Amino acid sequence: MMTSDTSSLLSVCGVHKRFAAIEAVRGVDLTVAKGQIVALLGDNGAGKSTLVKIIAGVFRPDQGRMEFAGEPAHWRSPRDSRAAGIEVVYQDLGLVSWLSIARNFFLGKELTTRWGTLDLPTMRSVAQKSIAELGVSLPDIDRPVDRLSGGQQKAVAIARSLYFGVRLMILDEPTAALSVGETRTVLNVIGKLRERGIAVIFITHNMHHALDVADR
Repeated sequence: MMTSDTSSLLSVCGVHKRFAAIEAVRGVDLTVAKGQIVALLGDNGAGKSTLVKIIAGVFRPDQGRMEFAGEPAHWRSPRDSRAAGIEVVYQDLGLVSWLSIARNFFLGKELTTRWGTLDLPTMRSVAQKSIAELGVSLPDIDRPVDRLSGGQQKAVAIARSLYFGVRLMILDEPTAALSVGETRTVLNVIGKLRERGIAVIFITHNMHHALDVADR
């Protein structure tokens, strides 16, 4: 598979990170282009999570440089990276189990009416449409997310990031602990991100899943 735009969105060069005597990341180079899916593979303890947290602004590298959209990236916190358009969908998804799909979609960014009340009709409509655009059908947008399958929950988290202007999405083991059908749903959603020009770093232990959707 080839991406239509080979210009670099993210560039990481010679990045190192040490925690006391442990060298977690050593001399990493990584580039990701707009609309490209890059699989990041490795055993537990290989440094994947540390690298992702550097890209997301959780950690600052001890050495090396990073650029995003052609500009030097010196994130002071995840807030900086999110403002630039980087989102990380961790395995816990950041969803509140007892809240509805629509409420989770706008969690922390709720829409309100002119009278200051929640604009639930608009929130429901936007959430339903955004998730459907990823090819995922949900029977009831008011259903609590803990009543969804694992694949559907991940689709909600991905669609939410996409709606709020993500440019680079980092997916942390999105197919872990899913059934065959749910895995196919998530892989299809990842493919749709490419179609929409979103860059993706796909963290996985599964070589078959990486080969199925990744450009490299």
